[in-house]
Amino acid sequence: MNIVILNAGSSSIKFQLIRMPTEEVICSGLVERIGSDSSVFKYTSEGVEIEDTEKITTHYAGLQKIAAYLLDPKIGAVKSVDDIDAIGHRVVHGGDSFAETTPVTEAVKAEIKEYASLAPLHNPHNLEGIRVAEQLFPKARQVAVFDTAFHQTMPDKARRYALPDTFFSEHKIKVYGFHGTSHKYVSEKAIAYLGKKSSKIISIHLGNGCSMTAIVDGKSVDHSMGFTPSNGLIMGTRCGDIDHSVIFHLMDTLGYTAEQVNTLLNKKSGMLGLTGFNDLRDIQAGAEKGNVACQLAMDMNAYRIKKYIGAYAAAMNGLDAVIFTAGIGENSAILRKMVCSNMDVFGIVLDDTKNGVQSDTLREINADTSKVKLMVIPTNEELEIAKQVYTLARR
Repeated sequence: MNIVILNAGSSSIKFQLIRMPTEEVICSGLVERIGSDSSVFKYTSEGVEIEDTEKITTHYAGLQKIAAYLLDPKIGAVKSVDDIDAIGHRVVHGGDSFAETTPVTEAVKAEIKEYASLAPLHNPHNLEGIRVAEQLFPKARQVAVFDTAFHQTMPDKARRYALPDTFFSEHKIKVYGFHGTSHKYVSEKAIAYLGKKSSKIISIHLGNGCSMTAIVDGKSVDHSMGFTPSNGLIMGTRCGDIDHSVIFHLMDTLGYTAEQVNTLLNKKSGMLGLTGFNDLRDIQAGAEKGNVACQLAMDMNAYRIKKYIGAYAAAMNGLDAVIFTAGIGENSAILRKMVCSNMDVFGIVLDDTKNGVQSDTLREINADTSKVKLMVIPTNEELEIAKQVYTLARR
């Protein structure tokens, strides 16, 4: 069964063509820095590696380019659209409507659109991916896999906000949790590696969007994002945790409209607001050259992560392992070192040599004296999505 996986992030699209159940990756690639002057398109298939730096202004343009390469008569992975059996789509916000992998229908698309206001950097792009795929691959089965599904196991004490009950019971205002496909995949890898019947794990997903999950025995029990994927850690363009009174001050005193506040907090804040850059590679380079704003942004980023590690270790009453994953988590040895420094109160001790080694496989970066396993685990949301799509197709 040939399954194309489309994983649209806030500024990127990752894709893979996976043959199931063998899990063979036929081709893969990504579009990153969408909308910037330094957009990058990568495509890899058997004997073919292409990198294109032509500016890609929108997610729609990126999706069109992916489809063109998949079907290219010389380097494409398939000869015909009929060779694709299913398209698996990562969808960020499924609210209360979707607790599991779901075939795409008109009703499902309407629900995804309805939740777009709660995930404005993601759901519109996820929906666009579905619509483009329906046009280009009309015979393929379209399937949605929701980031929020993994967090359905969070207890009410973690899911609820301290608001009058009617806002929870009638308006469904609560913590939904995100990046669930990634947190599920890497935590399962960690649990298998640890070989323990019971485990307490913190999964740290660091990309343009960032989140952390407390996981007990494979189940999500707390998560840094909330009602929308904008709370918690400092991100590429999102501010993360903020006093809600700042919003009223912006509107009542500084004259911002609600739309302007939403744009500010989601698209103009975070690392971009602090430094002028939203890509951590640029910020790290600036910090190394003595850029004070970049140095402060790195310090703030690491400090916020440390606070959540402490909170989740307390909430779980213990900690067996910390996982670093996603683009930044897997590749930034500098940020990992900043996060793990001066954390010996939790039994966290980093090995600098191990931390500096780059690898595309699961690896430990903790010192032998560390009581907590520190692991870098490459996420593979695409494979996790493919597994779920294949399982659904066989029912």
